[in-house]
Amino acid sequence: MDQEAARTARESLDLAFHMSNVLDAGIDRHTLSVLIALCDMGVNPEALAAVVKELRREPPSSDTIVSSNKS
Repeated sequence: MDQEAARTARESLDLAFHMSNVLDAGIDRHTLSVLIALCDMGVNPEALAAVVKELRREPPSSDTIVSSNKS
C-alpha cells in the first residue's frame, strides 16, 4: 500500500471510530478495523452487525475468563 492510500485508510478509520464513539457503539479501534476489512471483502454489513449484536448478548465462556486471568 502506498503512503497516500495508507493515509486515506487511516483517516477513514479515524472518522469511522469517531462516529462510533459519538453513537456510543462501544467498538474499539481494532475491532472497527476488522469489521471494515470484512465489509471491504464483501461481507454483508447487516449480517455482520447481527453477529456483533449476538456476540454481545452471549456471556463470556469459561475459557475466556481463564485466559483473562492468566494475563
